[in-house]
Amino acid sequence: MRVVRSELAARFVKAPSWGFFVSAKNAGVFASVTASGGNGVGLTARQQELQALLEPTVVALGFDLWGIEYAAQGKHSVLRVFIDAQSGVTVDDCAAVSAQVSAVLDVEDPITGEYTLEVSSPGVDRLLFRLEQFPPFFGEWIEVRLRRPFEGRRNFKGILQSIEGDEVVVRVDDHEYLLPYGAVDKARVHPRIEGAASVTDEATND
Repeated sequence: MRVVRSELAARFVKAPSWGFFVSAKNAGVFASVTASGGNGVGLTARQQELQALLEPTVVALGFDLWGIEYAAQGKHSVLRVFIDAQSGVTVDDCAAVSAQVSAVLDVEDPITGEYTLEVSSPGVDRLLFRLEQFPPFFGEWIEVRLRRPFEGRRNFKGILQSIEGDEVVVRVDDHEYLLPYGAVDKARVHPRIEGAASVTDEATND
């Protein structure tokens, strides 16, 4: 088995953060149980600020704050808050958290402009926002996208093997790639569910 280690970690860490620009003000609330796509890692300072602001409220309601993302789309911008719980998340749970989070945002007013607040569960095929979220999914299929190409590619689809220090180990065919966590732009796991179609049926590696 060939083991490939990325040497781009330092460059990635020093590069400007991409993909998260917050310039919005709460214009509506939407509760949903199904999470949509977006970047799962590489949190910017603003994302960390929002997470620190909202996490106490989410935790006080009995949920874990799985992650936050912001999609800047002009008047259609969306702030997504993903919550999780061992017992699962219902539409009513999302609505309750949405109301409290909206109140915090109205008082603190950390962002300006118009946006829609969405509160949802991470879903089964979920994004990973922090390194400590990876271990429970060892042995599962994962899609990882890097900010810049490594060995001529940015996208890796394979088995999540392990975490070695701050590197995510992904096995693709006969190769193991050690991808620096700081270089990852997006990571989504696809847990295998009995009776469901496998992601490998359609997976291709760029």
